Amino acid sequence: MKYLKTIAEECIGCNTCMSVCSKLYFKEDNPEKSAIQVAQAPDGAYTLSACNQCRACVAECPTQAISVNKLGVVLINRTLCINCLACVAVCPSHTMMTYRGGLVPFKCIACGACVKECPTGALKIEVKED
Repeated sequence: MKYLKTIAEECIGCNTCMSVCSKLYFKEDNPEKSAIQVAQAPDGAYTLSACNQCRACVAECPTQAISVNKLGVVLINRTLCINCLACVAVCPSHTMMTYRGGLVPFKCIACGACVKECPTGALKIEVKED
């Protein structure tokens, strides 16, 4: 299964990954529309969160709009999605996302665009056995 591995101890909180993601998929620089989220803890450390492709959302979707491709990446078919947000509710890592005014949930699809732009190597695309 292909997924985005996050290495929080390497993150400097520049938010480049969030900018790259939202620009690529939503054509605007908006952290609310990024499938990877960076947050700063009270101790100053950063946390990174992105979908780990666990597939909890696949079984929950009432319209079968969520499927797994041959690389093991969970994908959402926007045409089939009815915006019930059951997938958002069931996501154990809180990485199935939505935003104000958005009609369809979204998530990281391990495209690697953020990996290419991360200045510290805090992100990597990896493959692991299912």
